[in-house]
Amino acid sequence: MSTSNPAAASTKRPCDPSHADPTPPAKLQRSSDPPDPAPAGNPDGATDGGEKTGVDSEAMAGARNPRAQRYLVAVEYVGTRFSGSQQQPNQRTVVGVLEEAFQKFIGQPVSIFCSSRTDAGVHALSNVCHVDVERISKRKPGEVLTPHEPGVVKRAVNHFLQRNEGDIMVTDVCCVAQDFHARYKALERTYHYRLLSGPASTSVFEKSSAWHISEDLDIQAMKKACSILVGHHDFSSFRAAGCQANSPMRTLDELTVTEVFPFMFFPSSIERSEMELSDGSLVYSRTLALESSEKESDGSCSSSGKSETENRKEFGSRLRHHCFVVTARARSFLYHQVRLMVGLLKSVGTGDLTTADVERILNAKTVTVAPPMAPACGLYLANVKYDLSV
Repeated sequence: MSTSNPAAASTKRPCDPSHADPTPPAKLQRSSDPPDPAPAGNPDGATDGGEKTGVDSEAMAGARNPRAQRYLVAVEYVGTRFSGSQQQPNQRTVVGVLEEAFQKFIGQPVSIFCSSRTDAGVHALSNVCHVDVERISKRKPGEVLTPHEPGVVKRAVNHFLQRNEGDIMVTDVCCVAQDFHARYKALERTYHYRLLSGPASTSVFEKSSAWHISEDLDIQAMKKACSILVGHHDFSSFRAAGCQANSPMRTLDELTVTEVFPFMFFPSSIERSEMELSDGSLVYSRTLALESSEKESDGSCSSSGKSETENRKEFGSRLRHHCFVVTARARSFLYHQVRLMVGLLKSVGTGDLTTADVERILNAKTVTVAPPMAPACGLYLANVKYDLSV
């Protein structure tokens, strides 16, 4: 089946440059909680819930080509098969895959700059980057054409991305001013972390998407621990070695834990009948789901004369886990801050630590007193917020 050239679908209408902002990135720092400029000499450009800077030539993002259009690009990806987001030699990375797709689209190399960097195994529901694209005529080399519309860029880049592993996709594109910087213009970042609690083994569908805790978790104790960490603090106890932020002071605007639907939730016949209202809308009872999961959980043989209601756990079916989501929101984070905080919340949830221990660890101002950080597989960069109206 033939595939049309995505570039051919472009129009001659230029992108709307109404998002112009004459303020250079260096002047966007807030004195109360500044983002850290990228120092040289750091070979690792990865962060998960933190700002460990690297040598990805952030300063070069300001080297503008007046003939190029700058695009803001939102991407989602499964981090399992990526060695982080930033370019690394001989490794498959998010930036590397995106730059390759853009080059196939426009026929020339580009440089992509991410708003937030993620480590190997960390996922993104929406990471944001910017890229400069100069549209050159293929018929008349050297002739610069009007920029591609955002929709054309999205479709074309996804066309080439899907020829790769299929684990990354562009979800949104817009035109921004030449000096718009995806990292320094970010107003806040939101991360989610998924936890599965319960004695059952982890499903193959969940192994790379959540942290499985075999013990039960006390969500009320975890909520109290969250309230202690929210606010403006010295987060040195949640700052991994190698962090090059200028200051450990950060303002944590939100830290919550919520019990949610299991990711792989398929209702039984009884649940389907009891969860659906007469108008067809869905009602979810957590008590019903837990009873359905826990009854007959010992797997022992039972009489075939028992009703389906009595035999909630059928042969071959799985016990369900409790599923919790920790949400952290701030303008910026220290290196590994989110995963270290989740590791602490897990220890509180299992009873290994108390809320008094949370205050002690926070006030100690050293990461050596913190419990082990949570693994990368459960972390998701959920959203990066901007003001695109200016």
